[in-house]
Amino acid sequence: MDVKTQSDAEFGAPHNTVDNSAHDHANDQSWSSFAFFLLKLVLAVLIFRSFVFSPFSIPSESMLPRLWNGDYLLAAKWPYGFSNYSLPFSAPLIPGRVLAGEPEQGDLVIFKHPVDKQDYVKRVIGLPGDTVAVVGGQIVLNGELVAREQIADFDVPISANTSCAWGGDEVTLDEGGIICRYRRFRETLPNGTTYEVLDFGLKPSHDTFAEQIVPEGAMFVMGDNRDYSQDSRFKALSGDGVGMVDQDLLVGRATILMWSTDGSAEWVKPWTWFTAARWSRIGNML
Repeated sequence: MDVKTQSDAEFGAPHNTVDNSAHDHANDQSWSSFAFFLLKLVLAVLIFRSFVFSPFSIPSESMLPRLWNGDYLLAAKWPYGFSNYSLPFSAPLIPGRVLAGEPEQGDLVIFKHPVDKQDYVKRVIGLPGDTVAVVGGQIVLNGELVAREQIADFDVPISANTSCAWGGDEVTLDEGGIICRYRRFRETLPNGTTYEVLDFGLKPSHDTFAEQIVPEGAMFVMGDNRDYSQDSRFKALSGDGVGMVDQDLLVGRATILMWSTDGSAEWVKPWTWFTAARWSRIGNML
């Protein structure tokens, strides 16, 4: 038997209508909630980067053997206090340096270059009142030679972002690949901090520095790659030496390596993002 369905209209039921105003209001609420979520996310990221940890990249070999070109590290922002340089774009929102703390000898510090305000990373050697000199490539701190002993040579793979500087020897490995081999030393500061440095040999411009007293509120910093670093041994010039660095320029303390790449990755080839990674370095504490 055929069954004919009667329409709502035949029963006198009202026609369905759409409340456009209610729909628009719901959309407005959805967009405003999303915008509020994004705002909170941005604020959380800004707060984290300004006052907790912030990422930095290493663009040169001046801190070999500890830091390699292509390393990405996190710097702790709280150890030395906070200033405008703690904020994105150095926003002028913090008067002076609040909750200020002084670095210790041997700290790996991130600071703004005194002239061009670019981010630099170096190791703290001298603090206010210390006398610092360099004689024959060795540090003389407060009249005493900093303890130094030669240890096993340092081998670094030659790659797209890591070359072999003067003083290094290119060595082809039996299993393939080419490394650069440098003379390596272990230094020990008076406070007991030990670290490794590279020294290629006699280089008068880097191996001699007349004794100077570190001024109040400043610090004397050096790169671990002693014959490759432009640091407090050199007058502060844009893109060059840094001179005695004012502690108010401190940004943070290098803490952990979060990524490292040999520079061979290509954005259009995602698999190279992984083959270029130096996996053994990721997660190392500094």
